[in-house]
Amino acid sequence: MLAISGADRVAFLNGLVSNDVAQVAPGRAVWAALLTPQGKYLADFFIYADVERLLLECEAGQRDMLAQKFGRFRLRADVMISSAALAVFAGWDGAPPADGAGFVAADPRLPDAGWRMLTADTPAMTASFEDWDWHRLALGLPDGTRDLEMEKTVLLEAGFDELNGISWTKGCYMGQELTARTRYRGLLKRRLLPVTAAGDVPQHGTPVFSGAREVGEMRSGRGEIGLALLRLDAIGEALTAAGTALRVEVPAWARLSAG
Repeated sequence: MLAISGADRVAFLNGLVSNDVAQVAPGRAVWAALLTPQGKYLADFFIYADVERLLLECEAGQRDMLAQKFGRFRLRADVMISSAALAVFAGWDGAPPADGAGFVAADPRLPDAGWRMLTADTPAMTASFEDWDWHRLALGLPDGTRDLEMEKTVLLEAGFDELNGISWTKGCYMGQELTARTRYRGLLKRRLLPVTAAGDVPQHGTPVFSGAREVGEMRSGRGEIGLALLRLDAIGEALTAAGTALRVEVPAWARLSAG
């Protein structure tokens, strides 16, 4: 968890990440990504706010990298970057805890995704991480570097447009040019999509084939469901990975073309 404070915190972060940080408020989170100057994925995170700070719920293994990257751009901005000792919890199929339990906000990607909470306490839990993982796979939601490749993934491949991870109106940010060009010129050729199998889906990195043609690669999975990065022109074909037949489950929210 990172905390960004100081009078310039919103403008500073807004010039770097894919979404509109000005939309963040107590009780309202935003999902965003940091890109390379060439428009390729580096990290994604949820952004929360209180009256004095922005809090970034990021992948633990990316926290130090993000702090270093942000620090390089700080220059004379009134911004301080530090770590925050808060745990992350998620819930769905029910109301979130009452006010006072921590930072609570609806998951900004999809209503069915539920809600997220940052807290120093441990709330009563009725589900496991495995339950949540299956839920988000069924929805087609990516989970950081389990599904996205640093310095390779284009945001539109992973559904960031439909899942409210990009602002098309806020102005410039790092990597904006490629992101916009991919959308407006219809350059998208691959998508990260849920797939199911009769048994366990193949492990991360397993190539996906249509006949003898390699058309994609498995990403994260659990049991009979997983995510795979697939060529758009292969989605209606018979697919296999490591000899296992796969069925593509296109989410209702997904648009399989740019624009």
